[in-house]
Amino acid sequence: MTSESLKPFFDPRGVVVVGASREEEKPGHVIFRVLLENRKKGLLKAPVYGVNPKADYILGEKVFPSVKDIPGEVDLAVIVIPAEHVKRAIEDLGVKGIKAAIIISAGFSEIGRSDLEREVAETAKKHGIRIIGPNCIGVYSPWSGVDTIFLPYTKVLEDGREVLNAPRPSKGFVALISQSGAVGTAALDYMYGEGIGLSHFVSIGNKADVDEVELVEYLGGDDRTRVILLYLENIKRGREFIEVAGKVTLKKPVVVLKAGRTSAGRRAAASHTAALAGVDEVYDAAFRRSGVIRANDIEELFDYAKALAMQPPARGERIGIITDGGGAGVMATDIAEMLGLKVPELQGNARRELEELRERGIFPRYAQLSNPVDLTGSATSEMFVEATRILLESDEVDAVVVLALHQVPGIPDPVKLAREISRLAAGYAKPVVAVDTGWSEAAILERKEFDSMGVPSYPTPERAVKSLSALVRYGKYLSSRGALGRYLQEYLDFKRKNILQMHKNNST
Repeated sequence: MTSESLKPFFDPRGVVVVGASREEEKPGHVIFRVLLENRKKGLLKAPVYGVNPKADYILGEKVFPSVKDIPGEVDLAVIVIPAEHVKRAIEDLGVKGIKAAIIISAGFSEIGRSDLEREVAETAKKHGIRIIGPNCIGVYSPWSGVDTIFLPYTKVLEDGREVLNAPRPSKGFVALISQSGAVGTAALDYMYGEGIGLSHFVSIGNKADVDEVELVEYLGGDDRTRVILLYLENIKRGREFIEVAGKVTLKKPVVVLKAGRTSAGRRAAASHTAALAGVDEVYDAAFRRSGVIRANDIEELFDYAKALAMQPPARGERIGIITDGGGAGVMATDIAEMLGLKVPELQGNARRELEELRERGIFPRYAQLSNPVDLTGSATSEMFVEATRILLESDEVDAVVVLALHQVPGIPDPVKLAREISRLAAGYAKPVVAVDTGWSEAAILERKEFDSMGVPSYPTPERAVKSLSALVRYGKYLSSRGALGRYLQEYLDFKRKNILQMHKNNST
């Protein structure tokens, strides 16, 4: 029932905007226009209707005085009208037989009107209507073209320049659920900038009906979602969340950024979403027990997402580090140890192979080979590829960090190096993350190439190792549940079919 009742939010047969507006700055105008544009582009297959009793046409489209007057089939309504009129709109949806509604409107429990919110929820339940919201920005699903975000893509500055304002990420395999609309849209902007593809975005607002529990369960069975991210300020059904998350995390990673960790933060959360944030230590313990990975900030949330979407979980906590800068290697080692990971001294076959290459003059004679493997500023692309191969084949490390700093003269084409290392890494069930520090054109292009080839890349050693720690934690959890082997096989099958081709398409 859950999957069937939530499907219209993500893949509707028909959409109506209740509160479509003629005024360009109104949310009802932006939502109506974006949905119509997606329909014309072929992104949205469902027909789009508008409801406005004071207009006949908006944006050249005929609009209707009520949803009851719409001639076609509709199974999703987007409601953008004053709070006091929402209950009546829900009654009209019931008459029309529409079973899903996104209530963008604010003015409910977040300002103390819990009674009004309860009336709306009870009316919807009477008619069998599922609700996302109120006080939210709804759903964005690039696979189906559903986009109820009322923030315009672009803005025109005073000097006449048109600039990106609220860009939407491209198709991908990371889902995001956010209790805050503002955090959600900022996160989408961040994902766009980082090139992280999205499967679905849901802003749940006050959670009068549909909440994070049902959505995690739904996304757990969604073929286009590989990683589930959540920004939450409270969890009303904590026991059910842990039960559902414990099942879903055996199939795909769940990462939570839980705000309201301090008393002041809990007070702030209550002031804008009517959230009772709860005791943070209880959340920590519950997340660990159910395999949920906790992020401390937005940067960690999406850094973890990149790693978990692109790479397999690690079988252990031993990290191999390859670098052409000794200082970067030291920083990576420090953060690894601080996070409880191990950077073991290489002593077996890997060490012998590396030393043999040094003796033959293929590696510099002053290269450090114990781990980190420091190829020094004399490193070449060929050295990086060979060292990466040796560590990937070694049974002394469970994951590899490649700090391929592009500035050294022996790497004439850092994009080509990223491509070669990524192709090599794709043949192993061992996670690899990459680093190139800097914001020069060369650094940006190298990181983009790594990402497009399925190896998550980061601008600092610390961010890369933190992300790798999420793969270690997830691998440890799966192993403790006897599910690691099955997950790895399913992951490799999924990657072979989807991820690499998707990243290539997006980069093109």
